[in-house]
Amino acid sequence: MELKKSLKMPRTEFEMRGNLAKKEPIYLKEWEEDHLFNKMNKDKNKDLSFVLHDGPPYANGAIHCGTTVNRILKDIIVRYKNMSGFYTPFKPGWDTHGLPIEVKVTKSGVDRKHMPASEFRKHCHDYALSQVEIQKGQFKRLGVVGDFDHPYLTLLKHYEATQIRLFAKMALKGYIYKGFKPVYWSPSSESALAEAEIEYYDVESYSIYVAFEVKDGKNILKPGDKLVIWTTTPWTIPANLAISVHPRFTYGLYDTNIGHILVLKEFEDRLKDELHLEKMKLLKEFKGNELEGITCVHPLYEDKESLVIVGEHVTNETGTGLVHTAPGHGLEDYVVSLKYHLPVYCPVDSLGKFDASVGDRLKGMFYEDANPIVLKMLEEKGLLLTSNKFVHAYPHDWRTNKPLIFRATPQWFFRIEPLKEKLLEAIKEVKWKPSWGELRMSNMIKDRSDWCISRQRLWGVPIPIIYNEDDTPIIEEEVFEHIAKLFDEFGSDVWFNKTANELLPEGYRNEHSPNGNFYKEKDIMDVWFDSGSSFAYTLKEQGEKYPADLYLEGSDQYRGWFNSSLIISVATEGVAPYKQVISHGWVMDENLRKMSKSLGNGIDPNQIANVYGADVLRLYTSTISYDQDMRIGDNIIKQSSEVYRKLRNTFRFLLGNLNESLDGLPFDPKKVKEKSSYLIDKLVLNKFHRVQNDFIEAMKRFDFASGMAKILNFLSFDMSSFYLDITKEIL
Repeated sequence: MELKKSLKMPRTEFEMRGNLAKKEPIYLKEWEEDHLFNKMNKDKNKDLSFVLHDGPPYANGAIHCGTTVNRILKDIIVRYKNMSGFYTPFKPGWDTHGLPIEVKVTKSGVDRKHMPASEFRKHCHDYALSQVEIQKGQFKRLGVVGDFDHPYLTLLKHYEATQIRLFAKMALKGYIYKGFKPVYWSPSSESALAEAEIEYYDVESYSIYVAFEVKDGKNILKPGDKLVIWTTTPWTIPANLAISVHPRFTYGLYDTNIGHILVLKEFEDRLKDELHLEKMKLLKEFKGNELEGITCVHPLYEDKESLVIVGEHVTNETGTGLVHTAPGHGLEDYVVSLKYHLPVYCPVDSLGKFDASVGDRLKGMFYEDANPIVLKMLEEKGLLLTSNKFVHAYPHDWRTNKPLIFRATPQWFFRIEPLKEKLLEAIKEVKWKPSWGELRMSNMIKDRSDWCISRQRLWGVPIPIIYNEDDTPIIEEEVFEHIAKLFDEFGSDVWFNKTANELLPEGYRNEHSPNGNFYKEKDIMDVWFDSGSSFAYTLKEQGEKYPADLYLEGSDQYRGWFNSSLIISVATEGVAPYKQVISHGWVMDENLRKMSKSLGNGIDPNQIANVYGADVLRLYTSTISYDQDMRIGDNIIKQSSEVYRKLRNTFRFLLGNLNESLDGLPFDPKKVKEKSSYLIDKLVLNKFHRVQNDFIEAMKRFDFASGMAKILNFLSFDMSSFYLDITKEIL
């Protein structure tokens, strides 16, 4: 008898190679045909539910590594909670309105300005749905489970109707109002933007000191004395209406070689140097409030005046302590000017070009191009004291990557101030991971001004306001509900297909429209209002648990979806829409650089799945510390692939030895328990149960990296290097 025939070698059908790229699509097809997600929840008790509410990704383009990590993290949680006995109604969602879709459609050859609004919106609608289908397929390829047959989309009729009802609820409570004040404006997009739609890039700007000659000094200063301001936006000088001083700061009037100038006293030494003054002798001191009411001649227009006003916003950090104030181009300027009843003068149009009110030299000029012309005009009048260029961070449109301006326009706003205390209290009730999330969100709410919710676009949910003949908006529950019902039936297209009178309840009358003529708002809602309304449609309207157990998104959503959802939920329901918030960092390349086309360091997750398998991506995701920025690249994926191979080989060895028992019968774990075990068996079983318990505790904390480290170390050291090595012969 040959010796090898007497050996019982491990036997198993579990292959050494995973061949994931080939096998995974087969498994995914079986899951879909078998309705896996429905089966997961079929016999679950709905009273014992865990609701992870999905933040809607934007329906535009293929998914990237950040989206991939986000989806896999959510899927790990959903599967874990489901296996723990919970009912897990995970409903994927998509954000389907907004400017980027308009831009894509326009670039495809559709001319928005030469077709009916409803026709252009149909193009946007179809494009958005096509992108949803692409991303849906990519999410499924990652092995993500969810109710993909019934996703929530912000373009759905009932979703839009729900959003209208939320708007109505807040408008009737007095949180919504229309105002004319400065907002972030994108000339490249011709629309107002929210803070969440802004990114900062370095730009080169002019830094100038300008003298304003006193006209009426109110017996404090003399005509011809000069007040000196500093600004980095020369193009706003034409819109100047005032000079702001701090009421309690000490200002000095100095005799210099360029005349008598007034600046903040503590800046004396620095300004003598920066203004290249040969002498600077202090003549008098004044508190800021003593200067209130003095008038100066506008530095560009002799027939206009600039009023000296006082404001707490003036700082003693930079400049001269005197602030050039243009209410139409700055929020603080606007606020301080209100108490002086100064007009909100904004001579720049939606394209960023000056109107005729600024004079022939600047009329029709783009604001950036006007900077050197303004400098030339100031120089000609002898009022430009000095100018330099410097580089600093400046706000840009996150879609077009072009600079923004502050521009006063009529917009719809959400009042934040009356709700701030409730918002801050709601934040305290939420569990935040990482813990610094609470402070970050609190600071954002504390510093947040009123939310500009209107956008000058076509593809979105209209602001449901109908105006009377005297331009007053109709804020009535009956009207809002009638509009919501129309949206339920026809979708938001009804707003563009019907006249204002047709959108009102039959027989509607209003004392402000004696002739029965009405007109409708043209602006749409900010897309953050769209996505921030998702809790109402997905949870409350569909009878799921509310507030949700968990929101999980990237750290940028503290100013985005976490923020807008919180505001809308607290305003309408009095509570935060989530019990816990988890945020994850950015996915960077292997050198911790942000991925970009220019650097050529982008990684395509679909390519990784098609080469290595989605399970390798899932393994990678489960082993990283996601609460900070994460690295990914070819080398890192290869390492994860190698870990997967080792795991597979360990399982293969174990399964091969479980093929049959010593008596040649099929392996039966019950019989093993009946027999006595070696001490080493008991030792490794004991360690296994400890690892199992540690893993479960880590999963409860959503600390996947820690839990996976326990498992990988156990399999690598306790099993492969110790137990399996020792027991090879007896196995």
